[in-house]
Amino acid sequence: MKNKYIKIIVFMIVTTLLVSTNAFGMLVSNKSVIVKETELYNSQNGDIDPLVDLEINVTIKEIRALDKIDVLSKPDFFVKVFVNGEEFVSNVWRNQKYVTEEWSTGPIDVPDDVEFAEIKIQLWDKNPIINRLCDLSQNIGEKFLEKRDIDLTYSLKNGLWYGEDYVISEPQYFDPSGYGRLNGCDDNSVHERDLDCELWFEITQNDFDGDGIPYWTEVNEYGTDPEVDDTGRDDDEDGVPIEWEHKWGSSVRYNHHTEEYEYSWFFDPFVWEDHKNMDWDLDGIDNYEEFLTSEWGSDPFRKDLFVELDQMNGSKELDIPPSLLPKGAKDLLKDAHHRQNIVYHLDDGEMGGSDMIEFDIFMDNENQTELQQIYQDYFLHGDANNWRRGVFHYGIIVWDANYSGYAFNAGDPEGYGGAFQMSKKRMDASNKQQIIVHGADLVYASGFMHEAGHTLGLNWFLIGGHDKNSYYPWQLNWWIYRPYKSCMNYGYIFYLVDYSDGSRGKNDFDDWENIDLTLFQKNIT
Repeated sequence: MKNKYIKIIVFMIVTTLLVSTNAFGMLVSNKSVIVKETELYNSQNGDIDPLVDLEINVTIKEIRALDKIDVLSKPDFFVKVFVNGEEFVSNVWRNQKYVTEEWSTGPIDVPDDVEFAEIKIQLWDKNPIINRLCDLSQNIGEKFLEKRDIDLTYSLKNGLWYGEDYVISEPQYFDPSGYGRLNGCDDNSVHERDLDCELWFEITQNDFDGDGIPYWTEVNEYGTDPEVDDTGRDDDEDGVPIEWEHKWGSSVRYNHHTEEYEYSWFFDPFVWEDHKNMDWDLDGIDNYEEFLTSEWGSDPFRKDLFVELDQMNGSKELDIPPSLLPKGAKDLLKDAHHRQNIVYHLDDGEMGGSDMIEFDIFMDNENQTELQQIYQDYFLHGDANNWRRGVFHYGIIVWDANYSGYAFNAGDPEGYGGAFQMSKKRMDASNKQQIIVHGADLVYASGFMHEAGHTLGLNWFLIGGHDKNSYYPWQLNWWIYRPYKSCMNYGYIFYLVDYSDGSRGKNDFDDWENIDLTLFQKNIT
């Protein structure tokens, strides 16, 4: 009897253990199966993102004509976007050389089980008889010499695109115009009338948690929760959040040798990286500063030039107008730099900086103390550690400071430079004829670019630069230095908004190649 009870108790214990073990095993097994099925489902024959019905959106953010498009008028731009062969056409922006109004295709439904979407972007100039396709392409290789539109492949797994616009860390593979920016001058047609234009765009997909990191990447690469917004998260405490490291630190490309798509992650959002000492594009702006300026379109793999512009109030009592840089001059400055893929960011108040300086009738050029005080008060705002220091150059327009313009010692606590001034009274008095013939926009832009050039290392010792015997055609050096077609040359200043590129033979100098965007950060006092 006793043995019988013992057998019953043993049986019950074993049964309980078996049931418990099976239950535990079923939980483990179910978890494993779910993971495996999810991986299989997402990668082979099912939903890339099970949380949403996938849609993508192509947004055109800005258009800029870098060339003469129409002979007698400004261009009438419109855009065509093709997504997996489906065509979307924008409205026509009539008689506009610069388009800042955004246009979007709107959400476009795409297959949830296909990783890649094929996208084509075209920019057109509308004409009464034949519309003309403008140039946005880099045209690499003889096969694509006449290509003007852009073909892209967008990955729904990592939310990035590649093709004729891409981000990749190896310097030899840099996209010269940058990610999300197209430039028709990239085919070396800067000096030709080739309908070259610049176009800024963005491609996005719907994302359940709205952090811009797709479901597949969160689950399979980062191990983050695809239902929780990770915006601003900085696990590695390197000062750069996960969404920035994802956008600029990952890429996808097709390997023609293996016939496979390859993903690479060169910034790891969970491993500390020294972003404050990384400057991949050598523009003097480290990755941390690129993050701080990212809302204004900076790119860690393409050169950016930031300039804060402060201007001076006038005096009603003395009937003196404000000292201002004309609006059209700002666009001419952008055009010149953007053709060379140095994106020009002029902060005249839209980037949280820039001020109107209290009027002062005269500033002494000899000791420059007043200009230095303006730098301290209006640029640094009394803060020696102001983050803009070493990021922004500093340009001011005053009423009078002896000469039309010059770079000056800013008296910066660390010896930083990058400061220059222009004087409205002197500019207007010495350039009356040029302003009548060429317009104030061009004259002021040329002078502004000349003075800024000194803070970039383009100084008086250049061929033809600051040669006072190059001012007029009756002077010998005017003819000698004509090949040096640069606003740094006194023979071209106030007539030309450009630096030279060294392509015109003897006595030319390649300003663009020799610009040092980091010079103003060096202690040169």
